[in-house]
Amino acid sequence: MVTKTSSKVAQEPVTPAQVLRRFRVVFNAVRTHFRDMEKQVGLGGAQVWALSIIKAHPGIGMGGIAQNMEIHQSTASNLIKALQKRGLIEMTKASEDRRNVCLKILPEGTALLKKVSGPFEGVLPVALSELKESTLKRLDKDLSELIVLLKADESAEEVPLASI
Repeated sequence: MVTKTSSKVAQEPVTPAQVLRRFRVVFNAVRTHFRDMEKQVGLGGAQVWALSIIKAHPGIGMGGIAQNMEIHQSTASNLIKALQKRGLIEMTKASEDRRNVCLKILPEGTALLKKVSGPFEGVLPVALSELKESTLKRLDKDLSELIVLLKADESAEEVPLASI
């Protein structure tokens, strides 16, 4: 069965306007998901994602959060401070190296996560993970070309989508 969208692509030449509309659909899906999440629990999407990582990995440190979310460590630190301030997590010094911290979700954080309809990391990472490898490679290559044309600041790749 051919969907309306796929048949449209096959029959009509692709224009910049058509691609722009597709970007709008993707951005709207991402924004709507994070807006709904924030309405449900009063936390931003990046904070909810960080909280879910802490729940899944008790004792994880700041570097682990940054690595799991693919963000800069200072961004992870800011997320963690906000979660701690709200009383959703506990931060203790690591016994083996007092410069590192161990994070643990508190009951209030667990209760909050139960109220969130996932995915915690957002709809776009989940959708991307469902694409075939060949599609991901092509998408990566094509987006790289677009980034060059935009003369975009590539350091923005470390900013969670929920924060944009």
